[in-house]
Amino acid sequence: MTTSAAAPAEKTASGFGRFSFSLRDAGTLIGLVVIVAVFATLVPGFLSERNLINILQQSSINACLALGMTLVIISGGIDLSVGPTAAISAVITATLLLAGTPIPLAILAGLGIGVLCGFINGVLVAYVGLQPFIVTLGTLSTYRALALIYTGGNPVLGIPPGFRSLFNGTLFGIPTPILIVTVVAIAAWVLLTKTPIGEYLMAVGGNEEAAYVAGVPIARTKITAYVISGGLAALASLILIGRLGAAEPILGNLWELDAIAAAAIGGASLMGGKGSIVGTILGAIILGTMRNGLTLMNVQAFYQLLATGLIILVAMMIDRATRGRG
Repeated sequence: MTTSAAAPAEKTASGFGRFSFSLRDAGTLIGLVVIVAVFATLVPGFLSERNLINILQQSSINACLALGMTLVIISGGIDLSVGPTAAISAVITATLLLAGTPIPLAILAGLGIGVLCGFINGVLVAYVGLQPFIVTLGTLSTYRALALIYTGGNPVLGIPPGFRSLFNGTLFGIPTPILIVTVVAIAAWVLLTKTPIGEYLMAVGGNEEAAYVAGVPIARTKITAYVISGGLAALASLILIGRLGAAEPILGNLWELDAIAAAAIGGASLMGGKGSIVGTILGAIILGTMRNGLTLMNVQAFYQLLATGLIILVAMMIDRATRGRG
């Protein structure tokens, strides 16, 4: 009888969450429009096709990371290790490419490293019972150290042109990174809204005890979220080294801050059980738009970092106020 009571409650909470996301998405979209309007007024040429495509292309890496981070946050966790995960995936992929490994195999290896890092995080959280913050804080240092040890602290240069054209080219006039992230976003939206895994993520993050009583596979759900986050961090690193033509062990510094900010702006609650794929994409574009506009206005980089931190705080206060009214 307890299980049957818990299941409807879980379903109701999930349904309410999805309705809230659509309202929050509208608010996030309005915020983006306002920001674009302000920069369009202050910066000549801001609305040019070239600059708008540039914003989307620059936002693609953070969007890729933030999609994985959103799933982890919805499950009630956090992943502070996405930057170092990206770094170790990047340097291993780069060294394989330089050793003559076929591009498809090198890509699979890089993605596999990201998935492995995410799997380790998930196992430590789900089976060892450690707090997600502590686990990923520890693996943040561990994965970064492994990347530095693997390369001796040196960048890996000379990425083959074939790899670069794959991740830094265009298709039908659209930059490849934008297309890649679009496909990933659609897949993440389907996963979250149309599959049992999405229901499980919402249930575990919303009320883990009730989810357990209702028969939700808690450990498997958490591991799945971290595996996806690790895989998308690796994918983001491949996009970046395709653009730069080099892989550095210090790649991805503070990426976790940007990913959390994009998810928070998009409506994800760090308390778990709430998040939006559409909102996260809009959040990543908002951050990209702000940085692009501030750069064109010659605002120094550390003020841009300040803006990111303030955005996170504002987003959390909005979420707290929304929950309080609920």
